[in-house]
Amino acid sequence: MHFVEKNPTEKKAEFAKKLKSGKLLRFPGAYNPLVAKLIEQIGYDGVYVSGGVMANDLGFPDIGLTTLNDVANRSHQIARVTNLPTIIDIDTGFGEAMNVSRTIQTIETLGVSGCHLEDQTNPKRCGHLDNKELVSTQDMVKKIKAAVDARVDKNFLIIARTDANAVEGLDKTIDRCKAYVDAGADMIFPEAMKDESEFAKMRKELKCYLLANMTEFGKSKLLTKEELENLGYNLVIYPVTTQRLAMKNVEDGLRQIFEEGHQNNVIDKMQTRKRLYEVVDYEKYGEFDQSVFNFSQKGHE
Repeated sequence: MHFVEKNPTEKKAEFAKKLKSGKLLRFPGAYNPLVAKLIEQIGYDGVYVSGGVMANDLGFPDIGLTTLNDVANRSHQIARVTNLPTIIDIDTGFGEAMNVSRTIQTIETLGVSGCHLEDQTNPKRCGHLDNKELVSTQDMVKKIKAAVDARVDKNFLIIARTDANAVEGLDKTIDRCKAYVDAGADMIFPEAMKDESEFAKMRKELKCYLLANMTEFGKSKLLTKEELENLGYNLVIYPVTTQRLAMKNVEDGLRQIFEEGHQNNVIDKMQTRKRLYEVVDYEKYGEFDQSVFNFSQKGHE
């Protein structure tokens, strides 16, 4: 149900149209469907589903322990509650080229609008950590071609992420990116660019769509929307931001309740019952069954 008006085909078509506008599109990360609904209500352009966030949510580090089923299930849950396009992280594709093909065939049926595939070896690690290892350019090209061939809708966005900057340097990273574009990637995600000069050089050398990752506590300088637009980037993700905001507040609140023995002093940090019901469209469900929503929210501010 979820009161979503646009079907997956419409979401992908609108996403493709927005990319052509030249406007920077902003995709915060959603660690669950409820956050995805907030992202839409606030007015962002799309929703991002991070592989690292998904792993952390399951209690794992981001080292490739999640499965295709994990990613598919969570991505479907998130994509179906919003009219916005959803792009997801498929890490290294869950195997070689044949596995990548199966991955694309699986996730495209779940309502997402695109995904990114990276050129690390398995086990992979967070893109902002040291000592990453890469597959060869040729092997990554095979995976990208497999992904492109496997998609049904041409508007399903295939994003090639490269972690080469920290391993091989910027010039070789650009060479890899050009090969990935030639293989059919619609967008390049250059991970762990350090500053404006590196972001600018990528834009100068590549003619495709570009994604910027503005993750906190990483190797990249955190640039503003205006700065990224001026640099010519097409899409920005804030992958772990919502999870970090939530976990910090949850931890602080739980500690305070543990020490004080009650939650009276943290009530003002909580989302109200009324606001939660607004986010989940509680009242709209009453249109189907009046017995569901037949109460006053007065006093639940």
